Amino acid sequence: MRKKMKPFTVILTFLVLALMIAACGGNSANPSNSATIRIGTKDFTENLIVGELYALALEDAGFQVERVPSIAGSVIHTSLVNHEIDMYPEYTGTGLLAVLKMDLITDPDEVYKTVKEEYNKQFQITWLNYSQASDGAGLVIRTDVSKKLGITTISDLQKHAAELRFASQGEVDQREDGIPALERVYGKMDWKSSKVYDNSLKYTVLRNNEADVAPAYITEGQLVNKDEFTLLEDDKRVWPPYNLAPVIQNTVLTANPNLAEIINKVSAALDTNTITALNAKVDVDKEEYEDVAKAFYESIK
Repeated sequence: MRKKMKPFTVILTFLVLALMIAACGGNSANPSNSATIRIGTKDFTENLIVGELYALALEDAGFQVERVPSIAGSVIHTSLVNHEIDMYPEYTGTGLLAVLKMDLITDPDEVYKTVKEEYNKQFQITWLNYSQASDGAGLVIRTDVSKKLGITTISDLQKHAAELRFASQGEVDQREDGIPALERVYGKMDWKSSKVYDNSLKYTVLRNNEADVAPAYITEGQLVNKDEFTLLEDDKRVWPPYNLAPVIQNTVLTANPNLAEIINKVSAALDTNTITALNAKVDVDKEEYEDVAKAFYESIK
């Protein structure tokens, strides 16, 4: 005759079985993916698109994501340091010059190596892989003027500056990495005229033939219209590279080691032409940045 199990033994047996089932389940799922990752973005189109790409990729991998969009560029680094967000898309040149306040470096790999080491040392923040997409400073000229005067580089521009009207945004005339840096390398820009316009109006000003040349960022969406606007080659490399890369809290990366591989795949799919085209869909075609990001993510996943 079998002996009946005592109540305590029955309870203990069920507890052991429950723990065994839970342990087996843990092998098939990644418990770290239950974490909520707070993704911040700066307050302009490109950063919003890239941040949304990060969010979509992480959600696809099972993470919970909290979007914290449109943080002012002047405070977003502090938000990361203070653990108010967990990660955001940054630019290598911004990290080097604006955050670390180090000397100019123009080699992309050297800039990345420097910011990666210093951020880890000073802030306990990791730079994941940088993408080929670079949103550096540049100068845009009306294409008809470019063709008429044979201007394709900033060296060409300097020779013809006295024939050209410059649409300044004011700040660029004074900033150390603006016109002062340009003139140290290329020589004095003796513009025919120079007037200050709001940055949001510069392409309208050029299109209306009120100016010939303006400062630009090299992934601005309007630059897809090459019949109207030509981005000049920085042939003497006065400006540093501004490659896009995710920056993330070390503690978050340690807790979620698979996160790096997921986000690095997004970065690998981005180059300057791709980012410019995505920006154009929002800024020129007036699509919503979330829709643009979703469509692109579906094409690369």
